[in-house]
Amino acid sequence: MNDTNETAAARAVIEEYVDACTAGSVERLKAIFHEQTLMSGYMMGEYMMGTPEPFFQAVANPPPEAPPTSGNYSGDISSVEVSGHVASVTLKETGFMGLNFTDYFHLAKVDGNWKIISKTFNSE
Repeated sequence: MNDTNETAAARAVIEEYVDACTAGSVERLKAIFHEQTLMSGYMMGEYMMGTPEPFFQAVANPPPEAPPTSGNYSGDISSVEVSGHVASVTLKETGFMGLNFTDYFHLAKVDGNWKIISKTFNSE
């Protein structure tokens, strides 16, 4: 694959992330996250670090007043950088469970497939 194809493939993983969040599908999210993914960042000013499990639980059990499936959620990829078998993708999320986020994803090509290996986020 050339760099254009790798960039498109890395972008497709984050597009699937947005689609899976929109659908409320934890199963689809788990398919694109590496089993040892680390998530860290700020949620409403509070620093958090750990596995994606709390995120998966939030997607599975969204607050009734602001589910991501409400139609108010969108995600815009603002950058994709690929270097060999690693990539960095920036995503701006609007209306995710009533909040806006800037996310920085790191991906690695593992066994021929791009996987999210870390996510750093800030709610705004």
